[in-house]
Amino acid sequence: MSDIPPTVAVACHSGFGHTATLAGAVADGARQAGAHVDMVDLGELTDNAWATLDRADAIIFGAPTYMGNISAGFQAFAEQTGRRCVDGAWRDKIAAGFTNSGAKSGDKLTALISLSVFAAQHHMHWVNLGLGPGWNSSAGSEHDLNRLGFWLGAGAQTDVDADRRDVHPADLATFTHLGSRVARVTAQLTAGRAVTSAA
Repeated sequence: MSDIPPTVAVACHSGFGHTATLAGAVADGARQAGAHVDMVDLGELTDNAWATLDRADAIIFGAPTYMGNISAGFQAFAEQTGRRCVDGAWRDKIAAGFTNSGAKSGDKLTALISLSVFAAQHHMHWVNLGLGPGWNSSAGSEHDLNRLGFWLGAGAQTDVDADRRDVHPADLATFTHLGSRVARVTAQLTAGRAVTSAA
């Protein structure tokens, strides 16, 4: 079994900074689970950023939800990956996703579906949030993990006029959980590959 920690890239487009703050929580969770983490700002793609994505064992995609879907900034990035998609450059990497909107619902599920389909087109292995719903009973509260009740990925709600640092603490904790979960699953996959390649 390999002792090399998995490499996780958190690839995020953020319009007003809220999603970038949440991306930081995802990265913190992955680091806490033992992964090496690289942050990639999809609004400022460089050759080094593309190389980071290409060498990562896992990529966690993030984008705000605008008008019921992923942001135009993320979509512009996605459209630049066409050759990698054809060539299978990211085949069998781990993938996951997260999003944020101003409205409690905001049609965030559509954005998460878009992210998961994008990963599927690249033949990646999608990791879900791995949490039950919070805040869904009289005993629950807005401070529960997964307070908005998503399964496909992590979803957050931030008031549109809030400072970029003022995202909900439960959402930060939920996004930290996602990063940790992806790092653990990636470590399991890379360890399994090391065993099977040595057999």
